[in-house]
Formats: sequence, structure tokens, C-alpha cells
Amino acid sequence: MKLLHCSDLHIGKRVNEFSMLEDQRYILNQISELALLERVDAVLLAGDLYDKPIPPAEAVGLLDEFLTGLARAGIQVLAISGNHDSPERLSFAARLMEDQGVHLAALYRGAEAPVVLADEHGPVNFYLLPYLKPALVRHVYPEAEIASYEQAVKYAVDQWQIDPGSRNVLVAHQFVLGGSTCESEELSVGGLDQISAQVFERFDYVALGHLHGPQKIGRETLRYSGSPLKYSFSEAGHEKSVCLVEMGEKGRTEVRLVPLKPLRDLREVRGTYEQVTAKSFYDGTNTRDYLHITLTDEEDVPEAMGRLRAIYPNLMKLTYDNKRTQTVQEITGAERPEERTPLELFRDLYELQNNQPMSREQEDFLTALMEEIWEGRS
Repeated sequence: MKLLHCSDLHIGKRVNEFSMLEDQRYILNQISELALLERVDAVLLAGDLYDKPIPPAEAVGLLDEFLTGLARAGIQVLAISGNHDSPERLSFAARLMEDQGVHLAALYRGAEAPVVLADEHGPVNFYLLPYLKPALVRHVYPEAEIASYEQAVKYAVDQWQIDPGSRNVLVAHQFVLGGSTCESEELSVGGLDQISAQVFERFDYVALGHLHGPQKIGRETLRYSGSPLKYSFSEAGHEKSVCLVEMGEKGRTEVRLVPLKPLRDLREVRGTYEQVTAKSFYDGTNTRDYLHITLTDEEDVPEAMGRLRAIYPNLMKLTYDNKRTQTVQEITGAERPEERTPLELFRDLYELQNNQPMSREQEDFLTALMEEIWEGRS
């Protein structure tokens, strides 16, 4: 049986106030084409289908388009809700969609029966576990003594009668201990939501969502597929992919990462203003990528954002890395301000803000300006 594992679509997301909807449509079409090309039996969507509990209408339409395309191609879809999703909204028409091969577990209702698909080696049991908090499990099982995320997930998994002789797959959206995080994820303070990988040891493959970097946790078959697009500059070095999983007979599961090519990459660029605006610097590159540019000029460039966007229209973020930004200074002088000249006070202020002294030219300009002001007052 061949499976395609992806997660954290975050449809409707905005990054630095830029809508990612066009990029998401492009990458979802790419995933659909890959599913058809590889003739997969099922697509596993491990949560965070939307970016917000109340998604915009365009996001709802795009997810509908994606799921409908897979269903019409005869590909089964097994999806769960993540911490960004509204379980109640995702549950709408879930039973109707199940008749079309779209199996959606959004609301946690306890130990529901697995979805069973079969191939020449027999049945494969798919267990769908939406994002869990301790309170959700206590609501369904009030008699359970549950105080932590790990206890909640372990208790939920233990309620299933898992046949160790069958092939079993879990789709879950949790933070497993040992995972590498990114800035774009929403995690609990202090790691309270972390759980041990041992909770999932009875499953032949665990399709995880929640962390945006593609990675395995311990074994090859316990994986985060990662988000299909970069949603923060902490992910600039990632190569986004989906997991292609081939299950043979019991005990034989192979995983292959298939890279995804975005419509626009998200990159970080560094250099002086003169360097990053030189044609030789950007010629041959995609100037429409989403960029974070770090300028190393010692002096701020007037209207740099607007001028740079003439070359890089999707410039998201502009920062400086120079003496002024590298060190934070404090005023330590013991003299009272009234005992110092205005030029001395301004000189100290300039050095405090810029981590370098004023040039002789700047001092001469300031002196002339102050004299002009004073003459105007007399």
C-alpha cells in the first residue's frame, strides 16, 4: 500500500502580512499531481488544515478544491484536526464526505473504530487522533486521572484494541519529545505539551503533524512531514517535502521524502545596499521570492524598503546589522546635562544610538545648524 503523508497546510495563512493563498494553491496542486503520478492509495493529512479556527472563505474554497480533486481521483483521504483548526467547523458534513472516501476526525469522541483499507497483504488499520489536550480526554473519560499531555495521549491510545499482528498506522498532531521546532509553530510554554515517542511504539507508521520541519523521531517510521511551505524565516534553510510511504507485509515499511518546489521561495539575503541592488547580485535569481534582507551599511539608507521593493516586490522584512545594532550601550556619565554643551550632549546621543562617534563632517554640519537656529531666535 502506498501512502502520501503531509501536514500543516495552514491554508489562509499570512506571513508578514503577505497572503500565502496563491502559493498554497500552487503547492496543493503539486501534491495532488504527485499523488496521481505515484498512484497512492491514500493521502494522510496530519492536522492544521487551516491557519485559523475561523478561516476566510477563500481558504475554505481551496481546501474543498483539494479534497474534491483527490476524492474524484479515487484516492482515500485520512485527515485530522490540529491545534489551529476548529474541530466543530471541520466536522461539518464529515459523514457525507466519508461516503466519498474522505475520512475526517476533527472532534475527539473517544476510541472510535479505525478506518480499514486493504491490499494484497491484507488490511491496514488507520487510527485517527485529532489534536489532544488533557481536558479533552477528561471530558470523554471523566474517571481518568489525567494531568499531562503525555498521559492524555497515552490514555487515548490505550483505549484502542490494537492488533499487534496487523499493520497499524496512526495519524496524530502532537509535539513529540526530541522534535526540532521553528518560529511559526504554536507550542506550549515550557514544553508542557511534549510527549514521549514510546506512546506510539505499537504502530507500524506514525504520520505526525505540528512541527514544520521535516524530521524523524528515533525511527524512520515515526515522522513529521513538515509544512509544505516555509512560514517563517527560521525555516529558510529547510527543503520542504512530503513523505511517500510504501507498506509491504507486516514489518516492511519504506519511507521516501519527495521534495516540493514552491511558486516563490522564502530566503534571507545579506549585504550592503550597493551590493544587494547590483544587477550582478540578483541577476538569474527569482526576484519575486519572499525575502528578509539584512543591510550591513553603517548608515541607514533613506527609504530603503520602498527602493528595495522596486527590485524585490515581495520583500517582507528589512533589518540592519552594523555597529549600531550589534551593541546596546548605556549612559554612564556622571555629569549633569546642564554642565555640558549642546554639541557634547548630541555627540553622546549619536554614539549611544549608532555605536560609533560622529564624523568631523557631521559635527561641523551640526554646529552650523545650531548656530543658524540660535541666530534665528535672537
